[in-house]
Amino acid sequence: MQGLRLAFGRTLVIAPHPDDEVLGAGGTIARLAAEGEDVFVAIVTEGKPPAFAADAVARVQAEARTAHAVLGVKDTFWLGLPAAGLSETPHTSLNGTLSELVRRLAPQTVLVPFVGDMHIDHQLTFASSLVACRPHQAEFPTRILAYETLSETNWNAPYLSPTFVPNVFIDIAAHIETKLEAMQAFASQLRQPPHERSLTALRALATLRGATILRQAAEAFVLVRHVA
Repeated sequence: MQGLRLAFGRTLVIAPHPDDEVLGAGGTIARLAAEGEDVFVAIVTEGKPPAFAADAVARVQAEARTAHAVLGVKDTFWLGLPAAGLSETPHTSLNGTLSELVRRLAPQTVLVPFVGDMHIDHQLTFASSLVACRPHQAEFPTRILAYETLSETNWNAPYLSPTFVPNVFIDIAAHIETKLEAMQAFASQLRQPPHERSLTALRALATLRGATILRQAAEAFVLVRHVA
């Protein structure tokens, strides 16, 4: 029903790389912030030399700060693990870093990348996010949702990788323009249509997901866990 609050409570969005959080959940972030919820973003990785130039990394981080301000993100955490290098990073480092952040923030809701995404950074971030959110802790997130990332979720190997079949839809009709404005801040990451990482593709996906639930625009998620 329209007009209902999401009531996600304190929300943490975990993004393997800057812009994943906007591509996958930018409209939901904007809606939660507009409804008065505290939304935090954790950027797991950072480009390291020599594969990534320092000026390019600084530019992307500046773009992320602008995008997060547009969406209404309360705070951004830069975890600083090596981009495209999580598979060479001790898994205990990623587990520990995310676990410490989850304990400190005590979010009720956590949004994570989908386990079937093509990029191994996404797959490992998903796995470590679940470690950080294990329910044997005194406090743990009661809601975990996996988002889809254009140019990652849809470019995996069908039938060989987990397939994104959404079962949760968030109405973002009132916030799709905010999402697109935030993504536009990522000028270095945008591509021209028909590339998936374009504003045209983002709007088209939001329209398609919205049509699924008879709304003008929506974001889709896979429910990983919900405790009520």
